[in-house]
Amino acid sequence: MKLPAALRLSPTWAPYVMLSPFFALFFVFGLFPLLFSLYLAFQTWEPTSGLHAMSFVGLGNFAFSLQDEWFWKSLKNTAWLAVASGVPQHLVAIPLAVFIHTSFKRLRNGVVGAYFLPYITSTVAIAILFSSLFSTDYGMINQGLAALARLPLIGALMPAHPIDWLGQPENIKPAIAVIVFWRYVGFNVVLYLAALQTIPKDLYEAATIDGAGRLQQFWFITLPGLRPMIYFGVTLSVIGGLQLFEEPFILTGGRGGSDQAGMTTAMYLYRMAFDFNDFGAASAMSWLLFIVVVVLTWLTNRVFATKGSKP
Repeated sequence: MKLPAALRLSPTWAPYVMLSPFFALFFVFGLFPLLFSLYLAFQTWEPTSGLHAMSFVGLGNFAFSLQDEWFWKSLKNTAWLAVASGVPQHLVAIPLAVFIHTSFKRLRNGVVGAYFLPYITSTVAIAILFSSLFSTDYGMINQGLAALARLPLIGALMPAHPIDWLGQPENIKPAIAVIVFWRYVGFNVVLYLAALQTIPKDLYEAATIDGAGRLQQFWFITLPGLRPMIYFGVTLSVIGGLQLFEEPFILTGGRGGSDQAGMTTAMYLYRMAFDFNDFGAASAMSWLLFIVVVVLTWLTNRVFATKGSKP
């Protein structure tokens, strides 16, 4: 059945009409919030008073953020967690991916799925699970440490009393870093496994004929072949680490824990907006965090860039 001529789309306008739902959603849920947050960064506003209560303060919100001790503390916490959880992810994921790639054939997909499962698991479920594991009196982690303490040689190195993982400031960040590492190491394993399959096998065969051992092949063939994916994975870790929110928020009840030891920058700007009702300062902090992400991403690119080319 043919449509009437009045309802037919001309070839010139048909692509734009087909793409219009995407652009409408992008404008409403992407571009508008971004521009509105930039506008708010130069305003002081309490949302309960309505839009007419906005007052232009210029760079006042940025000046306040840069002088706020909690903001700087949240940045330090975020940097600590990003390094403590991000670096081990790649140091473990690369050799683990190589091991799975070379040792598993038929069962490879099942093994990869097992490592990837934490990444797609609900953050709330993960936080509840690790809250139980890190329990001071009945958690399996302290129970395991207590069992090791009874061994003759290792016992002297174990703590004499149960560790308060989520109550003491010095223990909160390591606990969060363990959760983030456990959740995202499988994602990096999948990335590196995909990259390993693109390295020609002829290179390894030629290296074997020339007498190169496995360590030499890993250093001179595997790592250079993985370099573009390492750059991609490290960039994702930098961006994700600086935006860390869900794990510390749920694990510390949204308050950052004792002495705000687990409060990240994303958590603090969330609290600034929804707990303290200062959306202007929260927007300014979000743009400052964006600048930090851009700078560190650029530095990552400079580290991985080669002479005359980029990964």
